[in-house]
Amino acid sequence: MPKESLNRSILKLAVPNIISNITVPLLGFVDMMLMGHQDSIAYIGAIGLGGTIFSVMYSIFSFMRAGTTGFTAQAYGANDRAEIAYSLYRSLCIALIATVLVLSLQNAVEWLSMKLLHGSNEVLAHTATYFRVRIWAAPAVLCLYAFNGWFIGMQNTTIPMVIAILTNVVNIVLSIVFVNFMDMGVSGVALGTVIAQYCGLITAVVFLFAKFRYHLIPVRRALLLQTDKLKRFFQVNADFMIRSILLVLSIAFFNNQSAKLGDDMLAVNMILMQFFYIFSYFTDGFAYAGEALVGRFTGAHDVKQLRQTVKLLFLWGFFIALPFTVLYALFPDWFIGLVSDQPGIAEQARPYHVYLAAIPLVTFAAFLWDGVYIGATAARAIRNTMLISSIGVFLPATLILMPPFGNHGLWIAFLLFMIARGLSMTLMARKAVF
Repeated sequence: MPKESLNRSILKLAVPNIISNITVPLLGFVDMMLMGHQDSIAYIGAIGLGGTIFSVMYSIFSFMRAGTTGFTAQAYGANDRAEIAYSLYRSLCIALIATVLVLSLQNAVEWLSMKLLHGSNEVLAHTATYFRVRIWAAPAVLCLYAFNGWFIGMQNTTIPMVIAILTNVVNIVLSIVFVNFMDMGVSGVALGTVIAQYCGLITAVVFLFAKFRYHLIPVRRALLLQTDKLKRFFQVNADFMIRSILLVLSIAFFNNQSAKLGDDMLAVNMILMQFFYIFSYFTDGFAYAGEALVGRFTGAHDVKQLRQTVKLLFLWGFFIALPFTVLYALFPDWFIGLVSDQPGIAEQARPYHVYLAAIPLVTFAAFLWDGVYIGATAARAIRNTMLISSIGVFLPATLILMPPFGNHGLWIAFLLFMIARGLSMTLMARKAVF
């Protein structure tokens, strides 16, 4: 494939992902804005901590999206029709098992979360309310991991874009109605999420039968339970699961350390982290393109196209990071003011603007390598780099830097964590990917 055609393929896959991903931080912004204009700052912290609980919980199962994308893309590249179908079937079976597990353990998860999280009694009370409503979105969320991973592996990012836009628009509209017109508070934000996720799941099923019905071959138990396929499926996904858990636990650790600094500093850090998420969702558009193309060329054993894809992905990533860096550096107060009008928040956030500006250039390599490693199903390597970065760098850096430097030390440790991720994956790529 010529360089120009490969660039077009990257953009064709990346742009729908970017468009759909934009709606995710937009949803986060709306939730923060709705809570940021309530009569207590505790609502902002509750949304942040409540989101952390679900991020950690779903991280245990998010391997379904990554693993399904990698296996499906490689089957697509190898033109293996049976494996294309069974990549989806196996992932959906895991989603159903995970659903039963999550719902049956919800009380235990809530109890443990309230014990581990730090925050005022008011923040934790609102967090528990949020959890008890949003937990009922779990079946839809878990099944959507499987569907979205499969669509991306089939080199189609338009369908996940439509699903994401629909889900998040419904979520935003319902949250506004429930909070502003029905005065439901954090329960309204959570209920909007639940209803929206089921709308997304219904949409995914409709697209599957409308666009890919010819790929849905009859299920044969012997193929579904094929020993060598299942062994590789679980080995790869176990490593992806460990990587995902460590990543989200690192974010949760950041949030929990923020809560120890008080409700005001927790609110500041939750707001600043929204801009980390915004940039990550833009870059993840290209990471998802990398998953699809790297998986395709890995399955086809086309090393030349694989190397060219990685080079182009990093060029795109760098030129996306530059304008974000400029915007974050020049207009931090304006961005923060969009999220909350709570008195003193903008002033308290001002000493941390430098970390906001550093985020894009420091983090883009880690996001892009994630996509490359997932497409190549280099699960053991991505697990090991996360172990190094989280346990070997982020944890000790936080424990060393926070006591003397407070919130500055926490932010420096977080940026070191992201640098370590990008650097370790760069050093390991020749052996793991190529």
